[in-house]
Amino acid sequence: MRVNKYLSEAGVCSRRGADKWISANRVKINDELATLGSKVEEFDIVKVDNEIITIDKGYVYIALNKPRGITSTTERHIKGNVVDYVNHQERIFHIGRLDKDSEGLLLLTSDGDIVNEILRAENNHEKEYVVSVDKPITKDFVKQMSEGVEILEQKTLPAKIEQLNDRTFKIILTQGLNRQIRRMCEALGYEVKKLKRIRIMNIKLEGIKYGEWRDLTKEEFEELTQSLSYKPKRERMISK
Repeated sequence: MRVNKYLSEAGVCSRRGADKWISANRVKINDELATLGSKVEEFDIVKVDNEIITIDKGYVYIALNKPRGITSTTERHIKGNVVDYVNHQERIFHIGRLDKDSEGLLLLTSDGDIVNEILRAENNHEKEYVVSVDKPITKDFVKQMSEGVEILEQKTLPAKIEQLNDRTFKIILTQGLNRQIRRMCEALGYEVKKLKRIRIMNIKLEGIKYGEWRDLTKEEFEELTQSLSYKPKRERMISK
């Protein structure tokens, strides 16, 4: 962007005021005097009277309907990583994980602090899934899944289960062990055929098309931060 717009968006002066500063040789870009019309690139350093000026960008909070085959990782060398898939203008990272073979709701943000708040196991935040398995569900299966299953040398916490049809059920978890639902089903002799996350706390998948993402709404964001007793250090930014 033009340097006068950069200084204006940084909140240090108006564009007209910036032009006056530039004409007075008070503005530098990468330690070279700026001229009227000079442009600022992404990694340029802008100074006024030798003081570095930065634009304090707000945080982004988005909800993705992750398709199968996309990996929940920020490692860009991994093919099909979620960061490249979303291709957001800001540097974002995922909150928790969703298996490559699973689909549904995945939250991403540029706010590292809120990630820690959401991932704390002691906060008992609900995550809801719809799961299809390879054979008919029994009453005993529902009972054991709800009461806890021995996996990874521990018993899973109690979960809320609702059977939807003979091979599909909803489950609400308050913990996030590695491939937890798949391991629970395997321990009981079932194989997961399809797994979709439909809710994380108050954020729902409904309304987000498969493979697409959107910013959290004002209402969603406020309810989320209130439930966490969390106040971001920066304002929320809407994606462009």
